[in-house]
Amino acid sequence: MRAILAALAACAAVQPLSAEVVSTSDSGFVTRDEAVVEAAPKAVWLALISPARWWKSAHTWSGDAANLTLVPQAGGCFCEKIPEDPDPAKITLEGSVEHMRIIQSYPETALRMQGALGPLQSEPVIGILTIAISEVDEGTKIVWEYNVGGSMRYEIGQISEAVDGVMTQQLSGLAEGLGRVSGPESISEGDESSEPNETESDGSADTDAEPTEAPSVQDAIDAMADGK
Repeated sequence: MRAILAALAACAAVQPLSAEVVSTSDSGFVTRDEAVVEAAPKAVWLALISPARWWKSAHTWSGDAANLTLVPQAGGCFCEKIPEDPDPAKITLEGSVEHMRIIQSYPETALRMQGALGPLQSEPVIGILTIAISEVDEGTKIVWEYNVGGSMRYEIGQISEAVDGVMTQQLSGLAEGLGRVSGPESISEGDESSEPNETESDGSADTDAEPTEAPSVQDAIDAMADGK
């Protein structure tokens, strides 16, 4: 728990101007992050639609980003496979999670998806993630905007900062493999041990016990670290 809180605090402390919560209201918030990479737009697009290569495993339900897939077509799914439990004493089936659904796919230019990520999945909110790709003098600029609206049982000011911290990590993971020129630095740069990991918990999702009152931002951080 302390490691998770420390990691989020570190992210907030060093987060550059290119990553921020740009607006909040009583019913939602918008976060915006951007990075410039050396790679051409086509290489950026091909990397973007392969989230298993760059999404942080700590922010998955299965604990392994290799289980992620993305179908870059309208109606396609940014989904995650939940493998069967290898314990021979248990009888389980393979499961799955829909993180987001694609609503616009414009190769090498824009990808727009709808979905409530992380702890927001349990709330009746709508989240729209728009990822814009454009050529600049230094290479390719990636703008990453997540617009969330609707009723939620979290303090807007706190949950928006926590979500933006996680969004920054994802964009950083994408940019790292594309020759980052500028943009958000990963909070665990060169040190994966400082990043919260699914294996720190029992890895199970408690689907029966939904909160009956507003969860704290600490609850939200815990849920994000567990992929929830």
